[in-house]
Amino acid sequence: MDGFLFAGWVVRIPAIKAQTGADAGALGLALLGVSAGAVAFMMITGRLCRRFGSHAVTTASAAALALSIVLPPLTHSATALGLVLLVFGAAYGSLNVAMNSAAVDLISALRRPVMPSFHAAFSLGGMLGAGLGALIAGGLSPTVHLLLLAVIGLLVTAVAGRSLRAHPAPVVPERLPVSADGPRTGPAGRGRRLVLVFGLIALCTAYGEGAMADWGALHLSQDLAAGPGLAAAGYAVFALAMTAGRLSGTAVVQRFGPARALIAGGTTATAGMLLGALAPTAWAACLGFAVAGLGLANIFPIAIARAGEAGGADGVAAASTVGYGGMLLGPPAIGFLTEAYTLPTALTTVALLAALAAGIAYATRRAHHTGRT
Repeated sequence: MDGFLFAGWVVRIPAIKAQTGADAGALGLALLGVSAGAVAFMMITGRLCRRFGSHAVTTASAAALALSIVLPPLTHSATALGLVLLVFGAAYGSLNVAMNSAAVDLISALRRPVMPSFHAAFSLGGMLGAGLGALIAGGLSPTVHLLLLAVIGLLVTAVAGRSLRAHPAPVVPERLPVSADGPRTGPAGRGRRLVLVFGLIALCTAYGEGAMADWGALHLSQDLAAGPGLAAAGYAVFALAMTAGRLSGTAVVQRFGPARALIAGGTTATAGMLLGALAPTAWAACLGFAVAGLGLANIFPIAIARAGEAGGADGVAAASTVGYGGMLLGPPAIGFLTEAYTLPTALTTVALLAALAAGIAYATRRAHHTGRT
């Protein structure tokens, strides 16, 4: 539902841009409201999960996300759009922390690393939401379209929320919160450092996802003279490869362990993104994007799962905040670097950060085995 609703909003951005009369700069600032609202509420959600439980907060956040998606098409200025996107982003960020926290508890009870499967569901929802949006965008106004999505979201929330209330979160060993007072030594300090390390790994992959979403198609059309169809296919193959990678992620982590999966993923993404950024033809670049998507697929879910093991709901919140900061940083950083150099050169920073993620995972590989369930 999360991916489905978010993609439904994304495909209506052009229509809402025209409705508000915003230029590219004003729209860019307004769109930052989603990331700003998400990051602002992530740490708050960690505390709410400790107080009320991750299942209750997941249900409330999902309802808030479904309701808030009807707000953007009601705006008629970039300022108003930015303000309502703060609300939408807050609900989106809160839901991501709450349901990841619930997933971490479930992983501990199952004793299986199933987090990539949950993130694959997000990717599948995004593909369905984008596909539905493409089919009905010409026949329905943004207001009607997003109202329809809100109704679907509320129905899913009602069904899922009932199940979550009927099945309390599994009881897991008590973890020291990331924000606990006391010296930064011993288990608590070590847990905080691990959470930040995994958050940095998540940032490296979120940077790449954000950069690919905003700049991949432009690179194919502007630098490699690809037609509109092939340019759109560039991001499609990236997203499809990520989905496939996440569907197989549980088996990969079980077979090789989280540390090796992170190292392999970062290395694969580095090679793929170098090909995608520097290839002389659009088809070769698309192949690179697919390899990069396969490599990046499981880095974020594994990092968030490991942060949850180290710090519970607070760990998920802290690592998610740092990680989504990469998605906030990526698109404007690519833009500034493109102005200073070229877009292909700017896109090589995605490969650089993927290599950094692999390096961090290798340097901290022994920590992945500490406290494993």
